[in-house]
Amino acid sequence: MSTVCEFELNGKDEIFEFNKVAKQANGSVLARLGNAVVLATVVSEFDNPVEEDFTPLTVQYVEKTYAAAKLPGGFIKREAKPSEFETLTSRVIDRSLRPLFPKGYVYPTTITVMVLSADRDVDLQALALNAASAALYTSNLPIKKSIAGVRIGKIDNEYIVNPTADQMQESTLDLYVAGSKDELLMIEMKSISSEEMVEVDIEAFTKIHKTNEVNEDDLVEAIEVAQNVLKEVNTTYENGFETVCKEQKSVELVEFTIDEAIINNVRTNYNANVKDAIKKLAKSERAVELKELAKYILEKEYKENEDINLAQVYEAVSIVKKEIVRKMIVEDKVRADGRGLKDVRPISIETNLLPSTHSSCLFTRGETQALVVGTIAGPKDGQMYEVLTDKSTSMENFMVHYNFPGFSVGEAKPMFGVGRRELGHGNLGKKALEATIDKDFNETIRLVSEILESNGSSSMATVCGGSLALKAAGIPISGLVAGVAMGMVVEDNNYSVLTDIMGLEDHDGDMDFKVAGTSEGITALQMDIKLGGIELSVLKEALLQAKEGRLHILNLMEEAAKEIVPSDALPLVEQFAIDPGKIMVVIGKAGSTIKEIIEKFSVSIDLDRDSGNVKVSGEHKQNVLDACEHIKTISNNATSRKESGKNIDFGKLYTPEEVLEGKVERITDFGAFISLPKGGEGLLHISKISKERVKNVSDVLSVGEEVKIKVLNVKKDRIELASTLL
Repeated sequence: MSTVCEFELNGKDEIFEFNKVAKQANGSVLARLGNAVVLATVVSEFDNPVEEDFTPLTVQYVEKTYAAAKLPGGFIKREAKPSEFETLTSRVIDRSLRPLFPKGYVYPTTITVMVLSADRDVDLQALALNAASAALYTSNLPIKKSIAGVRIGKIDNEYIVNPTADQMQESTLDLYVAGSKDELLMIEMKSISSEEMVEVDIEAFTKIHKTNEVNEDDLVEAIEVAQNVLKEVNTTYENGFETVCKEQKSVELVEFTIDEAIINNVRTNYNANVKDAIKKLAKSERAVELKELAKYILEKEYKENEDINLAQVYEAVSIVKKEIVRKMIVEDKVRADGRGLKDVRPISIETNLLPSTHSSCLFTRGETQALVVGTIAGPKDGQMYEVLTDKSTSMENFMVHYNFPGFSVGEAKPMFGVGRRELGHGNLGKKALEATIDKDFNETIRLVSEILESNGSSSMATVCGGSLALKAAGIPISGLVAGVAMGMVVEDNNYSVLTDIMGLEDHDGDMDFKVAGTSEGITALQMDIKLGGIELSVLKEALLQAKEGRLHILNLMEEAAKEIVPSDALPLVEQFAIDPGKIMVVIGKAGSTIKEIIEKFSVSIDLDRDSGNVKVSGEHKQNVLDACEHIKTISNNATSRKESGKNIDFGKLYTPEEVLEGKVERITDFGAFISLPKGGEGLLHISKISKERVKNVSDVLSVGEEVKIKVLNVKKDRIELASTLL
């Protein structure tokens, strides 16, 4: 018989139904919020433990298109490869729930969340995590802590808990926090750009792009709001789910122990060797030196002892290495590579080093190196994608693609498809940079970050290189964005915050978080807390230290930006405005005029009928400039004819075959405009100038020249002329 738990939280009814479906799983729940329904299941194989010291957890979040009453897009009408949102949501759930599993839990476990019914105004990412946690909490696995997710928006300086889709359109903040009733475990944040009306004179207003960076105090305040919500939600869940929790299965938590004698031997006799290995590890994420040291110790000390193998000695060396690294940081305030706690590794920057690309930046920080390449394309060249709750297909016009080949860490492995980590790092880079791009820039932008070396925070190198690649491509941005990876090591009541962590410190530390932003504030943040929680006062201290590092990097980036030389491959874009009433003249009948211009000059043209804004782009500078002049001439001529045509009936003034004398007013590629003696202007087309073929009008006519012409035709305000020489 099923059991229903119903709660009212944040003004909304949440319904969790247990023991109704998927009863073969260790834990399952149907969670409902509004019209959204998700099924979350947990299955663990207690009879199939792995031999390694880790928890083999797999999380999959799956959206079914029937949940929104539509079919999958494309040729194949069956869900197949996970979308980017599905993959990122799976990653969010994994990062939030993995810390709950006790050390020594080595049983293959799969958490599956399926969206069965969708609701546009429900945050599926938060609901999916809450459902997965409910299934895990009430299962027979040895876990007795509830985790929830909450999203915080900000509208008119007011924080909104779990905002609707429409509210998110107005929000300047997107903060997602996961945690228990007492602890914060995972934080993701991005600022959202907007437009602001500014008075420029008494009657006129103009729109300006606003990035909406978040300062450290405001971010801590928003996180505190989320923390209070999480405390209420998780307390409610734990109290409400208590009656439906299954009896926990008695499973063995495997203790991977190393003979203390081996560890003591390494501490006592090989401490200096481990320290030497640590110095080398500070230059690389791979543990080659530790493995070599372990082989040496095994051969020297335990060659005759069959009960001790290389894996045991290597683990002992790793334990001593971690102790030394943490002691150096917390007590001596010195890091493995000799830096102080706040020091950023040396940085070098080179822009537009690839001649055939639109823009490029090679950003090197210590032993981490990212080559970020920018490409600009038309508005229709973006990535098409589907959103479950939207009926139509959406377009992504800003993309950040992150690639992490094996050679970047000295591994001999081929490059395969994009993994969850690569999608996650690319998404973080996009969050950091997107808010700075002018909203009126509607071209498609693709940044590709190729990680060439990695020893700590290649995602933040991607942000720095990506921001400079945007700048080098001439894309209008509100400011440069720098990113820095921070860490923390805690021993007893002492802790140290680290700026610009390397791989060694990430592996042996208790927390790593990445902060990106402009000189004005934070645009994106991602934090994973291994401690099980963090005090907000400590978090604020870490954010302020991150600000120091960010500003240091920004200063170096600003200097590099001054040296940017635009790439010759960069398409030239010219923008100007004409009278909106003349846009249709430029377009021509059935688009004939604009098609002719595009073909003649090999350019792309975007016209805004409301504002009269004209944007011309192309690969060749002269073609773009000629096309602009051509459009301006057409517009000016249309205006001139209108003005000169006021109260004039050209049909009565001029008759076909009439011979006149006029003056050349303007010369274009397609002909000349002739000022007529009785008023108005007429067009002498290039094909009507001479019996011979004329290549350039300026070769036979000049502005101000008096010429004899005859009227060919009069149509409303258009007068067609021909030379009397024909």
